[in-house]
Amino acid sequence: MSFAKSLNSLFALFLALTIAGCASNGAPAPSQTGMQTTLYGVVERIEPTTISDNKHPGLGAVVGGVGGGLLGSLIGAGTGRDVAIAVGAIGGAVAGHEYQKKHDTEPGSDVTVRLDSGVLVVVTQPVNPDLKVGDRVTVQGQGENARVTRV
Repeated sequence: MSFAKSLNSLFALFLALTIAGCASNGAPAPSQTGMQTTLYGVVERIEPTTISDNKHPGLGAVVGGVGGGLLGSLIGAGTGRDVAIAVGAIGGAVAGHEYQKKHDTEPGSDVTVRLDSGVLVVVTQPVNPDLKVGDRVTVQGQGENARVTRV
């Protein structure tokens, strides 16, 4: 297989995976529908943490795989080249995925709130510099979409 054909095949694969990653079924996300819960309480503790950012899942693996496949296509000829392309694509995908995991994070806070009902809850959210221990707050939403804001 010639270099041009290899390059065209890899580009077509990259394009297909990129388009598939952007696909949506058109339904609203679960966080956009239904009732929202609002609870009141007081901040007891705020601890720093790191939040994984999953805005571009798989992008590192796709870019790494394409790059590794392109580098592999520069090695050898015939069957050896095909093996080099496959090994390069797999190695690049693994390396790209690991790179993305390390760099797709943002600073966050574990905010511990004593609700008016006496229940203690912890919400992990992006850093909110306005929050302080002792603040009267609301806990809005539920699950990963829960947020603590000052009253």
